[in-house]
Amino acid sequence: MPHEGLPTTAHTIGRTGHVHWTGFVLAWTLFVLAGVGPILGQDKNADSKELEPASRLVPLPSPLNDESLGQVRRTLLELQDVANREGREAYLILELTPGVSEFHHCYAIADLLTSEPLERVTTIAWVPETVTGNNVLVALACQEIVMHPDAQMGDMGRGDALPNDQQTIVKGIVAKRRNQKVSEALALAFMNPRESLVQLTIEADAGMKETRLASSAEARKLREDGTVILETKTVSEAGTPALIDGRKARSFDILTMRTAQSRRELVAAYGLSLDNLKELAPAEELGKVAYIELHDMIDDVFAAFAERQIDRAILSGAKMIVFEIDSPGGILPVCMDLSMKMARLSEREIKTVAYIPSQAYSGGAILAVACDEIYMHPDATIGDAIPINMMGNVILHAEAKILSVETEHLRKLAEMKDRPAAILEAFADKDLEVFEVTHKTTGRKWFMSGDEAHKAAEEWELGPRVAESRPGVAITIHGRRANDLMIAKPPIKDVSELKEQLGIPLDHEFRPVGRTWVDSLVFNLNRPGFTGFLLFIAIVCIYLEVATMTGIFGIISALSFGIFFWSRMLGGTATGLEVALFVIGLGCLAMEFFVIPGFGVFGVTGILLVLASLVMAGQTFTGLNMEYDILRAGQTFATLALAILAVIVTSVFLSHHMHRIPIVRSLVLAPPGNSLSEDAPRLRPESTGPESDLLGEQGTAVTILRPAGKARINGQMRDVVSDGPFIAAGANVEVVQVQRNRIVVREA
Repeated sequence: MPHEGLPTTAHTIGRTGHVHWTGFVLAWTLFVLAGVGPILGQDKNADSKELEPASRLVPLPSPLNDESLGQVRRTLLELQDVANREGREAYLILELTPGVSEFHHCYAIADLLTSEPLERVTTIAWVPETVTGNNVLVALACQEIVMHPDAQMGDMGRGDALPNDQQTIVKGIVAKRRNQKVSEALALAFMNPRESLVQLTIEADAGMKETRLASSAEARKLREDGTVILETKTVSEAGTPALIDGRKARSFDILTMRTAQSRRELVAAYGLSLDNLKELAPAEELGKVAYIELHDMIDDVFAAFAERQIDRAILSGAKMIVFEIDSPGGILPVCMDLSMKMARLSEREIKTVAYIPSQAYSGGAILAVACDEIYMHPDATIGDAIPINMMGNVILHAEAKILSVETEHLRKLAEMKDRPAAILEAFADKDLEVFEVTHKTTGRKWFMSGDEAHKAAEEWELGPRVAESRPGVAITIHGRRANDLMIAKPPIKDVSELKEQLGIPLDHEFRPVGRTWVDSLVFNLNRPGFTGFLLFIAIVCIYLEVATMTGIFGIISALSFGIFFWSRMLGGTATGLEVALFVIGLGCLAMEFFVIPGFGVFGVTGILLVLASLVMAGQTFTGLNMEYDILRAGQTFATLALAILAVIVTSVFLSHHMHRIPIVRSLVLAPPGNSLSEDAPRLRPESTGPESDLLGEQGTAVTILRPAGKARINGQMRDVVSDGPFIAAGANVEVVQVQRNRIVVREA
């Protein structure tokens, strides 16, 4: 029999043909469904991947003001527009910080968060630190609250009860029940320290149990009404400001939806992508971006220059500093000090960003991981921070303490910037193996060393070893891989993409903070050649000043020493200590020459202090590597020794040819009685004084002349100065020069 509803042509087919036709139709239908189904599923999955929730994080530094309100409003409207237009969910995360704010500013933000319908937008208050006062109102107005386990919230009146009108406003905000874990009883305890807060377990209808928060007065009224209270737990006692930390809130299942240790954990809890979480700075601060280039080797002089650039950026009002890092490394202690200065800029509410277009090895890697965010070119590399000596050889077990200091520093930076510490430590420790681990409860991915994973086995599940972590090789990561290892953001191709990621207008021009003429001068003066030349000029001018006593060469010498110490202080190798030692040394020499001629204690002490100050000013003692410190000190001393040797050679030359130098010969004096040529230097008439008749007279040294002392001439005691070597007491002397009251003698 033909099947009803089949086409007319089917009626002419027999029973067998009918069965075959029906099977063909069913088979074709299943084939089409089998082919189209996966495609539709793929499209659906693709759409779901494309429609990831939009998220924005808005830090709200205290005090909250009209600018804070405007930023929250702009961000909220932007998220609503994106969510409605693209049909996806959105999250607005408000990061609250401790501080004091006016009530009306906090109420304006709370009213904005509760008065308008927020379709597809979930508002979250993130409380990483203890928040009290009026700022709490903003958290109560959000749909969800996430707290650090140790952070506390409450005490809105800071020890006192809020005024009645403000309490009414807070009750109105809470009554809108945007957050189901916030009740009026909880708000009352926050607003008035005289109110207690208890959690009651009561017997509801049909033998069901119900848990609710209540004040002590409400609990008493429930008992009077005959409500069966099965259990009572005290959350906050009357007479004490109510402060509830994250752990306590979770144990009572009140106030907060969940706890989180960091932003990364917060974002993971909501299934968001940290890379897509845009942290928005106030619009008026977008132009206050400093761009600093950290290129080449990072040594003492360059680090001092970088610190001056950072200070200039801070003085200019910059709220974000972008460091373009392209460095093969540097001196470890110097890089550690500079990186800590960069890391602590966040304490001054300055965001730091590292941009690596090519390489950041060794010290460059340490500087990069000190920044809040890292952006890398896909082909750029970071890592390989094994400490090495100046000869380029890997430091072995004898210098294990240096490796320990560096890895401890990297771990500290990792904790400050929420990066896997094991990855950063493996930059320096070539024997450290790093593994991927998964949190057994949340599914969160992280990276730990083998020892760390073993100790945390109850909480984390050990996964595969990181491919870049191989025994005997320090980790080095390319830009494409750095994001997978949670070190850097997704790779970018150029500065334009960097601006886009940072929310900076593309037409905003990055102007690197360049060197000033002072910086260039300091760089040149700190070079060994220039340093040796300065010291040579300073010392040879002392010799010329002793020979001529004009004062000009003394001034030049003082200026040379002053420029030396100034350049070294700006170069980061000298401090006030070296200058003080130098001045004290000069004072000791002056005492020896002019005041207390004798045993020579002041002279020797002065010479040692001057030499020590010059050597100390030429380098920074790290205290980590004795060989390195001694080597650097030897290099500085060698520069000084070469300068002194050059002075000796120059002095010998001048002593024989000074009288032939046109400018100098008129300044140099010679004793009478010598057979001098016509062009030889002679005593100028204007230089003679009342003692000029002593020329050629002989006497006896009463004290040691080093070079100053006393001598008896013509039966009178006189202050004299030796014209060269020291003269022992009792030796016969002859007056060879008289310049006003200055009498110069030599041993007869």
